[in-house]
Amino acid sequence: MGTVRRLCSPRSWAAAVLALAGLGLAGCAPAGSGAPGSAEARVGEAAGPAGGSQVTIKNSGSDTLVNLALAWAEAYMAARPDVHISVTGGGSGTGIAALINRTIPLANASRAMSPEEIASARDVGFQPVQHAVALDAIAVVVNPANPVDRLSIPQIADIYTGRIRRWSEVGGEDRPIVLLSRESNSGTYVYFIEQVIRLGRKDNRDLPSPETLLMPSSEGISAEVRQNPNAIGYDGLGYVTPDQKVVAVSVGEGGPYVRPEAATVLDGSYPIARPLYMYTAGEPQGPIAAYLAWILGEGQALIQELGFVPLAGDRK
Repeated sequence: MGTVRRLCSPRSWAAAVLALAGLGLAGCAPAGSGAPGSAEARVGEAAGPAGGSQVTIKNSGSDTLVNLALAWAEAYMAARPDVHISVTGGGSGTGIAALINRTIPLANASRAMSPEEIASARDVGFQPVQHAVALDAIAVVVNPANPVDRLSIPQIADIYTGRIRRWSEVGGEDRPIVLLSRESNSGTYVYFIEQVIRLGRKDNRDLPSPETLLMPSSEGISAEVRQNPNAIGYDGLGYVTPDQKVVAVSVGEGGPYVRPEAATVLDGSYPIARPLYMYTAGEPQGPIAAYLAWILGEGQALIQELGFVPLAGDRK
């Protein structure tokens, strides 16, 4: 199968996933080892197809999905040695652009394609097809030393726009708030702006404060939250580590305040939850269709091991 290079989150998930997949870990590439602003990881970097019979699938996009996509690729290649799957991150926008440019057949996205992106795909001759592959919650995280443990979505919006600037305004200590965000190519960034900062309203054009620190990766947010008692950040649930404090979130003032967990995502009580997607150029055929069918079947068993939520609530 070739060498495996992996982008690792701070949380140790490899053992569980590899135990399920029955694979060994060949190596681990640190965050930031690729180009700036991209999370790069490749599966099966073999010299080339053996005997001309191997099928190659290129899969790129969402950094939120990259570790899960890697786990899926490893497990699938172990069962199907005739298939070679390469996985790269770089952000949802990067993957969608590559799909539109026809350089990949399968794009990962932690947000829905925009109307402009769909129009661009149609302009080059295809209708993109959306495939929900997992569920995720966006967790709001602070340093464990911060006494604040609950926030409403309007409070989070006011914090990120700069209308609230000190922790004492939301029940904490009299300290300045340090804002952390993913970069603009991230689907998580786009979703957070639309659903949290803009409160889900189409007529709201609010943006993060210019003082917001844009982090190139989930690992960057984790590292800053760990070392900075004034920081607040957000990330996919699968990237939250034990050394961060997860804030309970409510839709409005007065609660109920709900923590992001598999159960609260599935029952709809956690208010910042979303599907994660793969996109194809038209209806998938052949090897791509077979791979997606496996992800939506056997592949769902790997999801919860990485901190995400399977599509079907009865999966363990």
